[in-house]
Amino acid sequence: MAHLCGLCLALRKDHGQFARVVTNYDGLLISVLTEAQADRATGQSSGWRRTAGPCPLRGMRTASVARGEGARLAAAVSLVLASAKMRDHVADGDGLLARKPVALAARRVAKRWDAAGARTGSEVGFDTAVLVEAVDRQVGIEALAGPGTSLLTVTEPTETATAAAFAHTALLAGRPGNAEPLAEAGRLFGRLAHLLDAVEDKEPDAASGAWNPLTATGTPVGEARRLADDALHGIRLALREVDFGDGKLAHRLLVHELRTSVDRAFRGASCGHGHADAPSLYGPYAPPGGPGGPPLPPEPPRRDRRGLLAGCAVWAGLACTCQLCCGSYEDPWSREPKEGLCNPDCGDCCDCCDGCSCCDCCDCGCDCSC
Repeated sequence: MAHLCGLCLALRKDHGQFARVVTNYDGLLISVLTEAQADRATGQSSGWRRTAGPCPLRGMRTASVARGEGARLAAAVSLVLASAKMRDHVADGDGLLARKPVALAARRVAKRWDAAGARTGSEVGFDTAVLVEAVDRQVGIEALAGPGTSLLTVTEPTETATAAAFAHTALLAGRPGNAEPLAEAGRLFGRLAHLLDAVEDKEPDAASGAWNPLTATGTPVGEARRLADDALHGIRLALREVDFGDGKLAHRLLVHELRTSVDRAFRGASCGHGHADAPSLYGPYAPPGGPGGPPLPPEPPRRDRRGLLAGCAVWAGLACTCQLCCGSYEDPWSREPKEGLCNPDCGDCCDCCDGCSCCDCCDCGCDCSC
């Protein structure tokens, strides 16, 4: 929550109230990684937090929030990528953006966000041109992709963008030796984010006729799962090479929570949908409801994803009622059930090192940064 609030406040301070709508969970990882590399022994980390005043989104409570260059880098990255996403929605004519006046206004907002992100990025020594170039290159790659095209060719621009952002946190934290392993972790995180979006959107995209990497390249869901598992393993190995001051939160988010996200995404893509190409969820075992097994209950109907603006409006409502923190809610865009940040699921078992039993919120007492 400190990093989420820090990102939100950095956006407001540098770019105004409206920019706060691009606050997102992926972006806060930049702030998390920057602070995690601070040297606690020398007191370097003390400058990464401040006490923020009362806020309606926190029930009018004060809070310790992230501050400084990590939060500002997260804000710059979030603005540029949100701008790219908005332009993509305009190009696809999604929802209200199919109307010319709304599309025109959205393009103007996207242009302002591009400029604002570039300005803030420059102030913290990060050239956002690498993000813009990756987004532009993505369009051309998708236009040329077809059956037989490697899925990794499609994910490469996202990998390049996230690698650059992750690596720059090492420079901000004064640990240039961390840049290489963090670039590798960022590259694989970008790949994973792209894969999960493709898997979760596969059926809605098929229904609407939208472009989807799995469908366009003819990649089976089982192969996407293999790539996702490889990326998870690679991120874990890369993080072991990073010299952290206190890496517990980064480890929790980039190892444990990512694993949960992958399991959830591929479970939804395979269970009850008859995908014979995704057996990896069950290993050598037959799924429930297979021959001789108990019948599965009927799957509830899937609900359509909300558009960008409608999702932002729902997000604001959830935040104002504190459901994002303390309750259960539907994701504002995908409508996927989620739990508030104050109710983390610590029941997943630690698979990152020998000797760990079930994790106690990533504090299992071993020496592998759990």
